[in-house]
Amino acid sequence: MLFPRTIRMDASDAHVFERAAEPGEWAITGTFAFAGDSPDQLSGKRKQAFRNGFLGTTSFGWSTLTAVVPISEDEYTATIARLADHLLDKYGAPDRDAALAAAREEAGFAASLCDHPVNTVITIERDFTEEGIVENFRTVETGGDAPAQAWKVEDRETD
Repeated sequence: MLFPRTIRMDASDAHVFERAAEPGEWAITGTFAFAGDSPDQLSGKRKQAFRNGFLGTTSFGWSTLTAVVPISEDEYTATIARLADHLLDKYGAPDRDAALAAAREEAGFAASLCDHPVNTVITIERDFTEEGIVENFRTVETGGDAPAQAWKVEDRETD
């Protein structure tokens, strides 16, 4: 099975999100985190997470980029369990069974995004419409063993 995993090509996530996911976390879209929001409520780092963030399932921080990678059955099961715990603790799921059902649905949707070659990079863009929140996904196929690096960050000394 393939699943999205957070990647970081530069330090920007640490600056644009309130909490950045660590590289290598299994990721879901996390759109449920904005279910009670309206466009006028979002600003700053929360707005950035809404617009372009995938939710890491270890730190529950946000990542701009994910890559399609294989996930073991044990890792998939553990991801669902962590997400269910998060839904109980942070979002008030009524009970463990409801939290597990929602977590399975979120994980299943995340896996469905991965019908691409391994290491394909996936990005998300969300927006509010009259019908509610709409998600659009973009992909960059790398054709290699590692996710594409669109740019190189270099440290430079200035005078």
